[in-house]
Amino acid sequence: MSYSIDLSGRVALVTGASSGLGAQFARTLSAAGAAVVLAGRRVDRLKTLRAEIEAGGGDAHVVQLDVTDHDSIKAAVAHAETEMGTLDILINNSGVSTTQKLTDVTPEDYDFVMNTNARGAFFVAQEVGKRMLARARGAAPGTFTGGRIVNIASMAGLRVLGQIGVYCMSKAAVIHMTRSMALEWGKYGINVNAICPGYIDTEINHHHWTTEQGRKLVDLLPRKRVGQPQDLDTALLMLCANESHFINGAVIQADDGFGV
Repeated sequence: MSYSIDLSGRVALVTGASSGLGAQFARTLSAAGAAVVLAGRRVDRLKTLRAEIEAGGGDAHVVQLDVTDHDSIKAAVAHAETEMGTLDILINNSGVSTTQKLTDVTPEDYDFVMNTNARGAFFVAQEVGKRMLARARGAAPGTFTGGRIVNIASMAGLRVLGQIGVYCMSKAAVIHMTRSMALEWGKYGINVNAICPGYIDTEINHHHWTTEQGRKLVDLLPRKRVGQPQDLDTALLMLCANESHFINGAVIQADDGFGV
């Protein structure tokens, strides 16, 4: 028996889509049939990804988004719905980090991480959630009521790691935010879940795994390997599927056992 997830007719907004996990999430959703809205600050890279998706027969649109700017969030979501139709899926992926001891964290460092990872993630989900709620209540048009919100947290939100304490704090906030939204919005058919990736090889950190420090870190992992962005595809599609109506408030560790 085979089983496939079909997202045809759904519109998905992916934040932080210009590279890394966000770009992979967009490709995966498009391959499953969803129309994707690529959101981020690096518009040139988003356009390149759009061309790639369209060349493969997918439907994609680019929207500029700075999650640290509330007006930018509202404008981007409004523009996305004007161009592509009502948003059925949100992949809340934007994130940043700094590396230093807690005693060296400056107010600027703290705000840099928290404004994107916690505050930004909250207000993106809030803006999309408001529109999903309006449709569910019959106050706004739309053929699909309810929705799927997937917040990209981190195993660092579940297990504290050295040198990235503020990042860990911000992702722990995303996990609790996920549960709060699931509790409030679940009765309207809006399922809010989180994925907590472990160490994933992306263009941002690719060079690190060949350094002495990177190799030492890999040696500490249960199977002495880092993941690839596509290793998250199955979890992502499961949480976005129309059939996943009974999965709400879940926090899924996708870390190859590192958090065990």
